Amino acid sequence: MIEFRKDPIIGRWVIISTERGKRPSDFIKSEKDIDDISSCPFCWGNEKFTPPEILSFRQAGTQKDSPGWWVRVIPNKFPALRVEGNVTRNAEGIYDKMSGIGAHEVIIETNYHDKDLFQIEDKLAEDIFRAYKERIVDLKRDIRFEYILIFKNHGSNAGATLSHSHSQLIALPMVPIRIKQELLGSKAYFDYKERCVFCDIVAYELKNPDRLIAENEDFIAICPYASRFPFEVWVLPKRHDPMYEDIQEGEIKSLTQIMKSVNKKLNIALENPAYNYLLHTSPLKSSNLSHYHWHIEIMPKLFGVGGFEWGTGFYINPTLPEEATKFLQEI
Repeated sequence: MIEFRKDPIIGRWVIISTERGKRPSDFIKSEKDIDDISSCPFCWGNEKFTPPEILSFRQAGTQKDSPGWWVRVIPNKFPALRVEGNVTRNAEGIYDKMSGIGAHEVIIETNYHDKDLFQIEDKLAEDIFRAYKERIVDLKRDIRFEYILIFKNHGSNAGATLSHSHSQLIALPMVPIRIKQELLGSKAYFDYKERCVFCDIVAYELKNPDRLIAENEDFIAICPYASRFPFEVWVLPKRHDPMYEDIQEGEIKSLTQIMKSVNKKLNIALENPAYNYLLHTSPLKSSNLSHYHWHIEIMPKLFGVGGFEWGTGFYINPTLPEEATKFLQEI
């Protein structure tokens, strides 16, 4: 069974996906399991263990679902949502639920089992971010979908069940509450100041570089002023753009360079930490989003979130963002 259920108090949707419970990793998790190269379905030669590929960047003359690729996109074998069917909404007493329709894909970022982003050659790594763009553009044509989240879980403490470098994409038939909060907050700022808050952040951090980790022609990387976690990093484009799928070819090269730089700094500073990153972009059916600005949030998993955080929504960060920035700047 896969369905969405809505919390009637705060409007948050929850995915009930009992089929995910069929994954062996849900019952037995260990570093040994996620590092078993011989049975890794994401390695060259093991393509038969995955669903047929949707997209790949590969050597000329090589066949689909065979070795020869360096970036490969496949449906998730154990999807949180199912792509077939119609979106239906139903009531159950006072409660609302919706059919569990969506897309769940895996972007295998390299054919090498043990390489993280900073270890991948630039030209090959760029195709990871091209794949993000191509999949958003393609799925945007599906009128059932309202939002697409691309994210990465690295390390078992960050939710990864396979260590082979990969990210994921989930297309949803609604806009998540976390994105709604960003949209509402940035809209309120724009209505008051007639400026994009993200653009203002970029301008301020460039003039006051205490939290500026890295910069190139098109992007900055900062530890945000109100960092929720130690060594949290945001990567923001200098050019205002609400939609990631509008990224230009030169910007893909710049994004790859700054993401690799930040990834390497975090690996050296924190000794290969578990981390998540999230690509926040605008809803698929939005228009006139002059107040919003796509960006990537990177969150190392250095300790667990406790009861206070869960109970209040506040985060307790024991590390000053400025101190974390200085440490990363020196690497």
